[in-house]
Amino acid sequence: MPSHVATPFRVVMTAASPVVRGWGRLEVSELEHLPRSGPTLLAGNHDSWWDPVVIGIAAVERRQIRALAKSSLWKNALLAKVLNGMGQIPIGRGMGDAGALERATSELRDGSCIGVFLEGTRTGGRPLRARSGFGRLAQAVPEAQIVCCSVEGTVDLVRFPRRARLRVRFFRPTRGGLAANESPSEFTARLLDEIRAAAPPVAYGRR
Repeated sequence: MPSHVATPFRVVMTAASPVVRGWGRLEVSELEHLPRSGPTLLAGNHDSWWDPVVIGIAAVERRQIRALAKSSLWKNALLAKVLNGMGQIPIGRGMGDAGALERATSELRDGSCIGVFLEGTRTGGRPLRARSGFGRLAQAVPEAQIVCCSVEGTVDLVRFPRRARLRVRFFRPTRGGLAANESPSEFTARLLDEIRAAAPPVAYGRR
């Protein structure tokens, strides 16, 4: 792992690797699209609790991802300590959390990779609209590199004895970053459409 990856992030990714790489048979493609350094915004789809861990493991050879995560996770003191150590950023769901976006903007300007699930929550197998937060970050830090990430198979990690086949693909958006005539919400909708064309929503849990 790169030397600049924080120790708590290393520990969590290493602990989860046997499940993700072994049982989940993780396949990672086009990782070269994720810059090793500099301000980077990573947009992903979200169907499973495992998505941030799987994407983190897929990316860790190049860099650490600081994800925007729902603030309710910080209610557990032990989990909060781990998340803080990993550099994750709590955000209040559905409340236009300006403080979280300000922190993400600051860390982005400092050269971090900020990961955002465009739908803002797990889909439950249903198409959801894209939230505008990612677009607002792109607007605030126009020098940030824009990278999309599709993750598939994570819902199968709880479907024992069926083995999952995890796939993570990194790619640049076909039409590039935020255009001059494009609103933040239009931008995130465009990225989500492109990601979901590769990874349609799938319901989480046992069948």
